[in-house]
Amino acid sequence: MQTPAQAIVPGVLEVITGPMFSGKSEELIRRLKRARIARQRVACYKPDIDLRYHRTAIASHSQQTHDAQTVRSVEDLRAVLFPILADVEVVGIDEVQFLSAEVIPLVAELIMLGKRIILGGLDMTFEAEPFGPVPQLMAMADKVTKLSAVCMVCGQPAIHTQRLGQSQELVVVGATGLYEARCRTHFTPHVDESGSEQLELVARADV
Repeated sequence: MQTPAQAIVPGVLEVITGPMFSGKSEELIRRLKRARIARQRVACYKPDIDLRYHRTAIASHSQQTHDAQTVRSVEDLRAVLFPILADVEVVGIDEVQFLSAEVIPLVAELIMLGKRIILGGLDMTFEAEPFGPVPQLMAMADKVTKLSAVCMVCGQPAIHTQRLGQSQELVVVGATGLYEARCRTHFTPHVDESGSEQLELVARADV
């Protein structure tokens, strides 16, 4: 039996969320790099559905990267993480909205094993509905960072992701040309058939 001095101190859960183009991946990368600078051992993962920019790294729209292993499912994540878990202090997962609800008990288990978990993901779908496990993970978190983007119509803070085009599928992986950040005023949770009246912005990268 463990004595109080030997008991594992629970870890922490940090969730970084917001719409597309808000800088979620960039903030996740920043925290993981700081952990490495602090000589903490880091393991990073992302669902293999998201291969927009790099197959073996988290990549932000602003082209910052951090090495990451792709996983097909939560079961796959557990299978690759637990054999090295004793040597890992920080676990990062990007695009967590693409994982099933099974990630919730896994994260809870990792917290009780004393790990620092940093998750990045969309909180809402293009229809403004809660996206996958993210809302429950936000409720569980020690710290939630909700970022906003810039509305591509008026330039005001944007909390929504606008789907452009005809597709009504929940998951259509893409970035510029398929999605835009929109404020409450200019967001429509249905197909934006007319496209957008965009501001002439210098860059569409994370801000």
